[in-house]
Amino acid sequence: MPKHRKRMKLPNNFGSIKYLGKGRRRPYGVYPPVTEYSFHGPVSPKALAYTETWEEGYEILTAYNMEKSGKIKVNYGTFIDRTPTFSEVYDRFFHEKFYNSPKKLSKATMDSTRAAYNNCSSIHNTQFGQLKYDDLQAILNGCQLKHSSLELIISLLHQIYKYALKYEIVDKDYSAFLYLPKEDDDEAGIPFSAEELETLWKNYQDPVVEMILIMCYSGFRIRAYTDMEVDLEHRCFTGGVKTKSSKDRTVPIHSSIFHLVSVRHDGSRNLLQCTTNVFRRRMYSTLNRLGIDKHTPHDCRHTFSMLCERYSVNENDRKRMLGHSFGNDITNAKYGHRNLEDLRAEIEKIEAP
Repeated sequence: MPKHRKRMKLPNNFGSIKYLGKGRRRPYGVYPPVTEYSFHGPVSPKALAYTETWEEGYEILTAYNMEKSGKIKVNYGTFIDRTPTFSEVYDRFFHEKFYNSPKKLSKATMDSTRAAYNNCSSIHNTQFGQLKYDDLQAILNGCQLKHSSLELIISLLHQIYKYALKYEIVDKDYSAFLYLPKEDDDEAGIPFSAEELETLWKNYQDPVVEMILIMCYSGFRIRAYTDMEVDLEHRCFTGGVKTKSSKDRTVPIHSSIFHLVSVRHDGSRNLLQCTTNVFRRRMYSTLNRLGIDKHTPHDCRHTFSMLCERYSVNENDRKRMLGHSFGNDITNAKYGHRNLEDLRAEIEKIEAP
C-alpha cells in the first residue's frame, strides 16, 4: 500500500475522508457532513463506505453531494456501496472453509452448506453492505422447507457474517438477530417413564444424572444450557434457543431440583459444564450403566412436557415454559401476562419421587 500522505482540503459541508490506519484492506472511511451536535460537540455520522484509496472516497463524496443537490440519482446498491455481492462473499468464504482450512470437512458438510446458499437466492446479487436484518429474516419467513433446512440457513449466515467481519467487508452482524419462524417439526422423542425417573432420583448424586434431572424438570433444549442465566436468588432460569418465542424465556427452578442446580452451578453460563456432544456421550453411557433404555437429551424436554400434562399444569403456562408459540391465539400471545410467581405456582404442581 502506498505511503499515506496529506490530501487537499475538502470544501465546507462536503464531508470527510479519514485514514483509519494500517492493517486494513479498506483504510479510508468516507463520512457525510456533520448534521448533529450534542453538548460535547459534533456527533460523527455513520460512514457511507470504506475504500482502498482516498480517490475512491472522493468519488463517493462527490456523488453523495450531487445527489443531495438533486443533480443526479445514485444507485447506492452499485455505486456508493463498494462491498462485494453476497455470492462473491460466499465464494470466498466457501473456498477458505473447505480448501484453505487445515481441518478436513466432510462432503456432507459441503453439500449442506451449498444447499443453504441456494436457499438464499433472493440476495445472491445484492451487495453485502446493503443487506439488513429484514432481508435476512425474510428468507427464513418465506422458506417452506423443513425446520432443519432453516437451521442450516441461519448457520450459514452466521458463518458468512463472521467471515465478513474478519475481513472488514462490513462492521455489523445482522445475522445475530435472526430467529426461526416456526416450531421444530422433526424433534420426536420418548419421555422417561415413572420407573426410569425413580431410578434417576436414586442416583441423583452422579453428575450426569444430576444434569438429566435438571433438564427433565425445566424443559429447555440441551443447547440452551450452554448459555443459561441461573438466578439462585430468585430461583429461576433465563435462556432458550431456536424460535422467537423460546429465546430468553424465564422458567422457575422446580423445588425438587433446586439443590442440584445449586451444587452444579459454578458461576458460568454453561450449566452442562461441557459441550453438547460430550454430554450426549456421557448421558448414553450413564443410562446404559443404570440399566435404562437409551434416551436422547431431547427426551428430557418431552419428559417435562409429559409431567406438566400429568400434574395438570395450566396448558398456556406449559407453552410459555416450553417456549412454544401461541400461533394465531392473539389473546395469549399478546395479552397473556404471567409473572414468575404465577409460573412457579404451576410448575410446583409437578411431584417428584
